[in-house]
Amino acid sequence: MSSLGRIVAIAGNTVREAIRNKVLYALLFFGVLLIGTGILVSSLSYVEGDRILQSVGLSSLRLFGAAIAIFVGVNLIHKEVDRRTIYTVLSKPLSRAEFLIGKFAGLVATLWLQVAVMAVAFVAVSLLSGAPLTGGHAAAVVLAAIELAVLVAVATLFSSFTTPMLASLFTAGFYVVGHVTRDLRELGSQSDVSSVQTMTAFLHRSFPDLEAFNLTTHAIHGLPITQAQVVWPLLYGVAYMGVLLTLACLVFQRRDFR
Repeated sequence: MSSLGRIVAIAGNTVREAIRNKVLYALLFFGVLLIGTGILVSSLSYVEGDRILQSVGLSSLRLFGAAIAIFVGVNLIHKEVDRRTIYTVLSKPLSRAEFLIGKFAGLVATLWLQVAVMAVAFVAVSLLSGAPLTGGHAAAVVLAAIELAVLVAVATLFSSFTTPMLASLFTAGFYVVGHVTRDLRELGSQSDVSSVQTMTAFLHRSFPDLEAFNLTTHAIHGLPITQAQVVWPLLYGVAYMGVLLTLACLVFQRRDFR
């Protein structure tokens, strides 16, 4: 079997394991439920009802998607080590890098399946409420899916060398910081202290700019979305995932499971 075949086999097995997890279904249920409650929230406003409904829907998709990404990502290696199955897997003609990439691919596939379910719920709620749907909404969902894949890559990196608890804390912190680095950079650029400017610029370059994947405002307000606003975040996300997975593989190669 080729290297790609082994990665696909690990990915398929990871998907089968993930879809048996009841906690994942609970998160998905509450995500769909919150998207549905957007109808009740939007009814409180006679002017901005459609926008409120879709804002709640897209925000729920991104929030619960992030929760699923963190939950499934931080247990990437721990379950295999805890059940001692990793020794059996790695005793086969399979490199650690192939194992890790296969796990990552399987988790991303599982996550995107959940995103697709929530996206269908979002479309259904919008249609039932008469809220307009445009290509901007599709672009917002696609970039949200890429953002969540980046988050899984972050969780993969941390799970390759630390415990699930610490990995979840680090990944959640990464997610929060990734959404504020752009604002911190703007605030830092207005500071008269050079060290503050340097620090905020460093944070912006070091952490992923997750706000680049957020087109919620553009979608719900019907603002024009250029091709660059979609293509560049896609390329940026793929490149960042590549860097994170490379680091994760290097760390995982050196990990001692004894």
